[in-house]
Amino acid sequence: MALSQIPKPTESELEILQVLWQHGPSTVRFVHEELAKTKDAGYTTTLKIMQLMTEKGMLEADKSSRSHIFRPLLQEEDTQQQLLNRFLDTAFRGSASKLVMQALGNSRTSKEELDEIRDLLDKLEGGEK
Repeated sequence: MALSQIPKPTESELEILQVLWQHGPSTVRFVHEELAKTKDAGYTTTLKIMQLMTEKGMLEADKSSRSHIFRPLLQEEDTQQQLLNRFLDTAFRGSASKLVMQALGNSRTSKEELDEIRDLLDKLEGGEK
């Protein structure tokens, strides 16, 4: 699926996708319990959002057992790329350097993270990716 064709998840939908990407296909109950660890979420709200996500083509439900098992139809990396592109365009007028400067200037970056960034820059300069 091309990036432009990927449905754009809302914040609540993205939280559900994060649970499914991290834990794999899951029931509504499991997703709800994971979300409830960090926020006040009603079971029926989680159920309704997951049903809507299924209608939008973001999730697929296996209804062969009593408890439906939901799995994401969106790939994590594709979704991240689409969200990053949208954020970059809207918040930084498409400037990756402004984004990086803002991110590095506003948080504490570990030596390990800086080394990873240097490695990535070296690869990009060398034409690799």
